[in-house]
Amino acid sequence: MKLPALAFVVIMMLSATPALADAAPEGRADAPAGQMTWGVHTTLVPTYFDPAETIIGTSYMMLYGLHDALVKPMPGQNLAPSLAESWTVSPDGLVYEFVLRRGARFHNGEPVTAEDAKFSFERYRGVFAKTFKDRVAGLETPDARHFRVRLRQPWPDFIIYYGMYSASAGWVVPKKYVEKVGDEGFKKAPIGAGPYRFVSFAPGVELVLEAFDGYWRKTPSVKRLVFRVIPDPSTRLAALKRGEVDLVFSLVGELADEAKRTPGVTLKAVYPSVHWLSFPEQWDPKSPWHDRRVRQATGLAIDRRALDQVRTGGLSRITGNIIPTTAEFYWTAPAPQTDRARARQLLGEAGFPHGFDAGDYFCDMTSSDAAEAIIGDLQGVGIRAKLRPLERAAFNKSVAEKKLKGLVQLIGPGGLGTAARTLEAYVVAGGPFVYASYPDVDGLFREQSTMLDRGKREALLHRIQQLIHDKALVAPIYELAFVSGVGPRVAESGLGLIAGFAFSAPYEDVKLRAR
Repeated sequence: MKLPALAFVVIMMLSATPALADAAPEGRADAPAGQMTWGVHTTLVPTYFDPAETIIGTSYMMLYGLHDALVKPMPGQNLAPSLAESWTVSPDGLVYEFVLRRGARFHNGEPVTAEDAKFSFERYRGVFAKTFKDRVAGLETPDARHFRVRLRQPWPDFIIYYGMYSASAGWVVPKKYVEKVGDEGFKKAPIGAGPYRFVSFAPGVELVLEAFDGYWRKTPSVKRLVFRVIPDPSTRLAALKRGEVDLVFSLVGELADEAKRTPGVTLKAVYPSVHWLSFPEQWDPKSPWHDRRVRQATGLAIDRRALDQVRTGGLSRITGNIIPTTAEFYWTAPAPQTDRARARQLLGEAGFPHGFDAGDYFCDMTSSDAAEAIIGDLQGVGIRAKLRPLERAAFNKSVAEKKLKGLVQLIGPGGLGTAARTLEAYVVAGGPFVYASYPDVDGLFREQSTMLDRGKREALLHRIQQLIHDKALVAPIYELAFVSGVGPRVAESGLGLIAGFAFSAPYEDVKLRAR
């Protein structure tokens, strides 16, 4: 078993030797061959390489390559056995037991054990660390292949949080290696149990991964994966058209139309996120946002259909809810309307007949085009705001630390899972992105959180979503169509293979066309 390359390599050396990059090792007809390159829309940061620090869905772009989980979403399965070949739940819902797969190994050749799973769970410090701490009574490892989680009380969504995109506590790292190199050393040279191993990372430039032929599920088809950071969308598309990259994420507006007209390029739309406008100052009696009529006026000012048409060619799903339409316990809210005359009327009734200065409007940098359009809509009814885009990692950190005021355009999880996942993160007291909350909403959420009766639980979660609408707690925008462009060398992009996932996955399934 080869040890992973831990030192940085010179990227130009890779591109200067295409024959070697495309060649399969001698004597192995089934060996992976070729290099596939992604044009990534956002900056890659070392925290994305460590499952313990996952805050946002972008991290999973890296996790599906470098790491593996006990259970995770896979093609055709919301939750599939992975490093765990099976799991069981006790009749009282208090004990989950996982049986680890024989033969699964980390990139350094060490076997994946129950101790590694326990260590990874305890080490997790992402957005739901407190949720796990409050609800998990203990972790047990009866032997190397059995990992047991004991809950303090029934938690019907435990496996959703543990195995899906809410948290990454179930993604397993090698205990001995992490303890040897430390957290910072691990981020510089991560070792996982995924289909690809780390080769090099040049901050702001690119990440290089190489196929791990000891991966338990299958030998990856493509030898080398390169993730090239290209934040500017026009530059990304140009790189795709020139054949410098094979796939680009996040093509919006006219760029998507241009890509569609390019020979050999195809478009793929997936629905990984829900976007809405948040009012973090609504609990401050001195703020204009404290008045529900002002929040309602804001929602009425936004022309979501025009925004969707310009940004995603009409492919996004206009929604009146922050819960994805595919989530369990989704409630169909009234369709949002655009009525600027009514918006002005509400502002007048609230004491702002000439509008007001709303201060800063914060957003993830990748959504700044949408934010500019919405700011224009608000300006049309007298709400004046100044755009403050932040790089993604900084934006999410600032939201989690409750630093942003004024207006905040949030991106919540799309895809699968339950309504409770989004509500707990963004609405209910104590949630990682919650500035403040409403007691009636909190009470209903606590009531449903341990309820095993599906029908009663659904009724409570529907009521919470209705209250969010009635209170105008947020201004929903849309369930975003995340449009990517795929070049002619790609036989299987991995896009859309896992329901509701934004990026290519699983990476061991991506393929290049035969020459």
